[in-house]
Amino acid sequence: MFKHILAPVDGSVTSMTALDKAIGLAQAFDCALTVVYVIDPYPFTGVGTEFAYGQDQYLNAARAEAAAVADMVAGRLKAAGLSSDTRVVESHTVWRGILEAADAASADLVVIGSHGRRGLERLVLGSVAQSVLSHTKVTTLVVRGDD
Repeated sequence: MFKHILAPVDGSVTSMTALDKAIGLAQAFDCALTVVYVIDPYPFTGVGTEFAYGQDQYLNAARAEAAAVADMVAGRLKAAGLSSDTRVVESHTVWRGILEAADAASADLVVIGSHGRRGLERLVLGSVAQSVLSHTKVTTLVVRGDD
């Protein structure tokens, strides 16, 4: 049924729960699984020299976190008997990075976690899963998390 699954992760419990579902589907359908971690290189705005220093620190920390999550994901894929195809990409919005990664991988299913935020928290923090659902043409499975 599916030939290639894309699972975006961010290191949260919710994204790891979605990854576990994607692993199960990849095993059941004997299909490829690509895992992507998207870094937004410009998550905040600022002015002056303070901003440039903060931006550099942010990117270094984000890349280090992405590498740590990629290592953890590789271990889960190996334990499941799947080949490790984990990518770290940068995109100006996380949801666009996910859609671009799905397109690049020719994915026919995206399995994404949702934190289930509501009200003001959702308004302030946004919803990557909702944006992916709103803009994708690829079948998408949203896995609800508890965190």
